[in-house]
Amino acid sequence: MRVKVFKFGGASIKDADGFRQVGKIMETFIEDRIVIVVSALGKTTNAIEQVVNSMFSGKADTAKWVGQVKNTHVQIMDDLFAKHPETLSKVEVAFAQLFEAFTDAIGRFEGADYDYAYDQIVPYGELFSSKILSHYLEAIHVHNTWIDIRQVISTDMTYRDARIMWEATQQQVESVLKPMIPNCKRMVTQGFVGRTSQNTMTTLGREGSDYTAAILTYCLDAESMHIWKDVPGVLTGDPRVFNDVMLLPRLSYKEAIEMTYYGAKVIHPKTIKPIQNKQIPLYVRPYADPKSLGTLISDEKELTYPPIVVIEPGQALLHISTNDFSFVAEHHLSRIFMLLAKYRLKVNMMRNTAISFSVCVGQIEDRIQGFVEELGDEFKVVIDRSLELITIMHYNNDFLEEMKHNKLILFEEKLPEIVQLVVRNLPKMTRKEHGDQ
Repeated sequence: MRVKVFKFGGASIKDADGFRQVGKIMETFIEDRIVIVVSALGKTTNAIEQVVNSMFSGKADTAKWVGQVKNTHVQIMDDLFAKHPETLSKVEVAFAQLFEAFTDAIGRFEGADYDYAYDQIVPYGELFSSKILSHYLEAIHVHNTWIDIRQVISTDMTYRDARIMWEATQQQVESVLKPMIPNCKRMVTQGFVGRTSQNTMTTLGREGSDYTAAILTYCLDAESMHIWKDVPGVLTGDPRVFNDVMLLPRLSYKEAIEMTYYGAKVIHPKTIKPIQNKQIPLYVRPYADPKSLGTLISDEKELTYPPIVVIEPGQALLHISTNDFSFVAEHHLSRIFMLLAKYRLKVNMMRNTAISFSVCVGQIEDRIQGFVEELGDEFKVVIDRSLELITIMHYNNDFLEEMKHNKLILFEEKLPEIVQLVVRNLPKMTRKEHGDQ
């Protein structure tokens, strides 16, 4: 008895109307068995991160951020259940219990290791939103069962970027989820969240709810996976940046993996591999139009694609050289890569010369600081910040030159199908007006 896996992100449920639209989508799939994976409400993860940051910085505004998290959810509940007073009382009780656990966690983990404390507090955003959605679906007679994903997804103890323990997760899917399928057509659970063998919470990295859906799709041998977005599907560029973007109705797994690897935000980078391993189709669909299939990602033979642009802002270029002007030799590179792995700095581009090694990474300041400090006095590090990494797949020369306009190119790598540029945007030059003085 096969199921579909649906994932709804924070943008889909940023307000009460978003929850109502999810309800409409579920009503159009009333005959299907569906596992629903939901993210935190739009901007809630950011607000809870502010709670954690306030705790660790000693600021006095922790209560303000906690209050904002609570008020956002209460306002949505009041709006959503205005016509369902009997359900409102139930969801208020469920929310109050979770919120009490949330505030208790804030007190218990203050002063702990930051990454550990983060993972014991931030996942409550997904717990809040999934409880609200489950109760709302019940109110509109879309019967469902709320599942605590912490009873299913097992991870290691790499807090804020946990790795899946596949064997244990598969066993828990077999014992917890699969027995429920014959008698339960709808399950509502959380993305982004896992649990260690020591019963502590972990997170799978920002935007990790896509990955949760892919894990469940794989372990359940699902019929298909559907990511519902606020865009028509996978596009050739970010519509907030480019005017003339095109919908890609079909993508191969290979092309999708390349796009997510280079920073395309429409799908989490780890999403494709589990479903590709079992040849399960993935649809990226517009939640505003449930009848549209959006983009189908499957085991297509390689297709012909137009130029596809992925822009990754917030990059830093680290220029590393030895202080004694000696060659950057193999043992130097070994130490550098060991520390890049230790501080979880993903290498987006790199280049070495005789006496220097340059690497482009995401500008995560605390990780960069730890990396530089541990390199020690043997190395000199110069950092260029606030850069963009532009990846152009299936480029042509005219398109490439257009993308370079008004940009300072710090780094360029060109392959037959892909060009990558690390750039700094230049201020636009305007003609100076002269008077008749």
